Parts: sequence; C-alpha cells; structure tokens
Amino acid sequence: MEECPHGLGTSHDTSEFACECLALWWEQQGRDRYPTATKLLLLCDGGGSNASNRHVFKEALQHLADRLGIEIRVAHYPPYCSKYNPIEHRVFPHVTRACQGVVFESVELVSDLIARAHTQTGLTVTTSILNRAFETCRIVRDNAFPK
Repeated sequence: MEECPHGLGTSHDTSEFACECLALWWEQQGRDRYPTATKLLLLCDGGGSNASNRHVFKEALQHLADRLGIEIRVAHYPPYCSKYNPIEHRVFPHVTRACQGVVFESVELVSDLIARAHTQTGLTVTTSILNRAFETCRIVRDNAFPK
C-alpha cells in the first residue's frame, strides 16, 4: 500500500506554498520512510510556482533545505514534457476521476473527494489543508544568493 499526501491550499499557488507542501510531506511521512536520506530530488514541471527561472522558488527552497537540514535538488522537465513526470500517471488521473462531475463548494469537500482517490494496487491519497495566506508578487532579497 502506498500513500500519496497532497497539500491543499486556500490561498495562492506560490513558491512558498509549494515548499510548504513539500515540508508537510517530509515532516508527516518522508522523514519516517527515509530516515537515512541526506538529500531529496524533486521532479518539477517547468512553470507556475516552481518554474526553473523563478528566483523566488530557489530562495524558498533554500530556506526549506536549511529548515529541514537536508539537501534539495530539482530536476525540471522541459516545456511540454510534464507528461513524462511520474505523478502525472500515478496520482492525477485518480484524483481527477474522484472529483469528476462535482461542483467544488468548499475546500473540505475537495479534500474529501481527493481522499477518495485510490487504485486497486493500494495507492491512497491524503490531503492536508494549508489554511493560510501565501503572499504573491514576492521579490528576492539582494543577498539571497552569494556571488
């Protein structure tokens, strides 16, 4: 049985939100599942809150790596190649099926629907609601990255 946790936000999809979702996974499951891990590899699409050209994402990841005490590396898929990302096939179709035809009236409803996603091989999906505001239009500090 494999459990796939997801963060569900009530604010904006920002780099900080993406990092908080990763931190949530690490603290709730990753640390226990991989107790000897010294680094994480993230497979990311090329756009949105985790775009490869966004310094805000890189800064947020560095803060997260410092907070968790683990090295974080990122592999970005080229544009239009996200279909090769394993999560596209392992999780998203099942979440889509669980939400099909439902009008989203509350974040709790969406969380419950996502939690219904599962496969015959034992994949289950859990959600945690990140109910806080994530600031948009953040600017990277001048001293964020050493020269």
